[in-house]
Amino acid sequence: MSPVVTAAVMVIGNEILSGRTQDANVAYLGRRLNDCGVRLLEVRVLPDLESAIVPALREMKARYDYVFTTGGIGPTHDDITVDCVAKAFERPVVEHPEARRLLEDYYGERINPARLRMARAPEGASLVENPVSRAPGLRIENVYVLAGVPKIMQAQFEAAAPELSGGTPLQSFTLPVALAESVVAPGLEALQGRYPDVEMGSYPYQRDGRYGTALVLRSADPGRLEAAAGELRDLVAELGGVVEQEVA
Repeated sequence: MSPVVTAAVMVIGNEILSGRTQDANVAYLGRRLNDCGVRLLEVRVLPDLESAIVPALREMKARYDYVFTTGGIGPTHDDITVDCVAKAFERPVVEHPEARRLLEDYYGERINPARLRMARAPEGASLVENPVSRAPGLRIENVYVLAGVPKIMQAQFEAAAPELSGGTPLQSFTLPVALAESVVAPGLEALQGRYPDVEMGSYPYQRDGRYGTALVLRSADPGRLEAAAGELRDLVAELGGVVEQEVA
């Protein structure tokens, strides 16, 4: 089986922490990273503070194969991600000539000093294409610096995705049943003991006034996933649970 390739996401922005803006990027990154065979293991939401971003990035880039930052690379004074990434790598911030050319071509006569801020990069960084608004993302070693605007972030990630070297994607199996979580818990715990290599979780829900539990199995090994799913169906049948929907 392929080795596990790991990633973390750093969401940067006071507007996220204040609740003014709801993050829409983590779910997308989690799903697409799994498609690429990369396991998203940590997400941190940080304010626009150098004292918070720099030490966190240093820690995360050492711990994970990939780190993705979102937010804080726009044209305003509070967009400090580039400066923080440069400091985390102990490199100066320079104007990237190709980034400047892209911005000048896109904005034409509307180019101004604020927009040219988006051409700044840590020395030695490569560009991540942005087909939406041309302002590029950045890559420096194992860190990808992406925009916070979901449409732009997604376009930048898709441009970077072919560079990622991943392992085997996780497959999942979900069994929503009309059983209380506490009823199924002992049997699920025993099943987990027999399949330590299969992730198992239970998630209570309410649907049309009825309570139930979604039982979720995840594994990179299709054979083990299928075997565990078969035993899970048997467990639910023994407990007299009604399967409301079955999603592979």
